[in-house]
Amino acid sequence: MSNTIRVVLADDHVFVRDGIKSLLENEVNIEVVGEATDGLEALKILGISKPDLLILDIRMPNLTGIEVVEKLRSQNNTVKIVMLSMHESEEYVLKSIKAGADGYLLKGSSKEEFLKALHTVANGGKYFSGDISSILIGQLSNPAASMETKQILDEEMLITKREKEILKLLLSGKGNKEIAEALDISKRTAEVHRFNLMKKLKVKNLMELSNKATEYSLL
Repeated sequence: MSNTIRVVLADDHVFVRDGIKSLLENEVNIEVVGEATDGLEALKILGISKPDLLILDIRMPNLTGIEVVEKLRSQNNTVKIVMLSMHESEEYVLKSIKAGADGYLLKGSSKEEFLKALHTVANGGKYFSGDISSILIGQLSNPAASMETKQILDEEMLITKREKEILKLLLSGKGNKEIAEALDISKRTAEVHRFNLMKKLKVKNLMELSNKATEYSLL
């Protein structure tokens, strides 16, 4: 991917698209390269524009956002996808993640969070707004949640591949400096991954981290 993040917007409301374009117009490293008003048009424009990132509304004519994600992933299309929705229901969130979305934002998100999400996802991470993260972690803590749901949340949202590496090293007794050396990253980066990991799992120390990792079979 080039230094500029190439974005396609798919939303059937023109004022939403205009609002996003207005928000992004002063961002020197983000360029809107296409717009779509429904799911079918989104697929067509993606084939032409070859963007790095697709911002996708969930409820659209012809094909819903979730159906677009399913179709793209079935074709092994690896474009990064952020779902943008007014809805924070568990059903929409979980279906989006299961389909293969990389992020989920509410339309009321702040500019700062919106930009953070785009950069995080464009760079290979996952991003779910605070309210959405609470829903997902709540699902993990729910004994009635299916094993399939827990596996989806584990793989797609809760723990990234790098964070699993950090988790394994932490539980083997390694400190931040040793983790940094083992993974060939800076000590500061190791500290950030450790902080994010513990924040996601809502733990305060290594004992709680170990217990949570065992409970949800994270390794």
